[in-house]
Amino acid sequence: MSKPVSMKPPRSALTVASYNVHKCVGIDRKFDPHRIAHVIAELKADIVAVQEADKRFGRRVGLLDMATLRNEGLRLLPISRLPDGHGWHGNALLVREGALADVHCMALPGAEPRGAVIAELELPAGRLRVVAAHFGLLRRCRMRQGAAILEAIARRDEMPTIMMGDLNEWRPGRRSSLRLLEPLFGTMGLGPASFPSRLPVLALDRILGWPRGIISDVHAHDTPLARLASDHLPLKARLDLAAAGQPAAIAAAA
Repeated sequence: MSKPVSMKPPRSALTVASYNVHKCVGIDRKFDPHRIAHVIAELKADIVAVQEADKRFGRRVGLLDMATLRNEGLRLLPISRLPDGHGWHGNALLVREGALADVHCMALPGAEPRGAVIAELELPAGRLRVVAAHFGLLRRCRMRQGAAILEAIARRDEMPTIMMGDLNEWRPGRRSSLRLLEPLFGTMGLGPASFPSRLPVLALDRILGWPRGIISDVHAHDTPLARLASDHLPLKARLDLAAAGQPAAIAAAA
């Protein structure tokens, strides 16, 4: 008799990360995509949101070392509208498993060109929406950008959602431009410091989740190479899709 085939259940707990790679220029002012790729490899993440993955001016050519990242088991989701680009307004997504079911690229309102990507993924453990964003430098612009993202999420199907990126807000409490995200993602306390990488004191980068409880253990990835490769440290977190349960409607929360 043949032995029964052992089927491993899909992992519901994954590692997610967000990293502003500063166009692959380190604090030593050297352009080194290979170094950035090695920091991303250190993360051992299943999903990575990357900011500043493309040139900002002129043709938005991708800057990541994709050969090294592919060797690490990560692939780039097809977000860019250019054959040699990596993202949308510099926002790129790397994944280890799963397929892209739908993607919406948003131009965010504000005084400077900014964008966000809303990607819906089919993962072995279930469906997941990932919002990858890079907010502006002005508080009033960040508030408009957050509101635009909430409106876009509310118009789409209900599913577990994470938001990752450089949200450029360091202030907690009532002065924070991120307070408008709280009805969906929960109270915005002081996050892990990620900037500047050499001596991090400001919590500019965020990983948020809905329903509440699917994201835990958010921390900065602080290694000697990460302190050199970019002016931001990456953030890592644990994502548990099994904790999603039966959440209330997003539209009601927004």
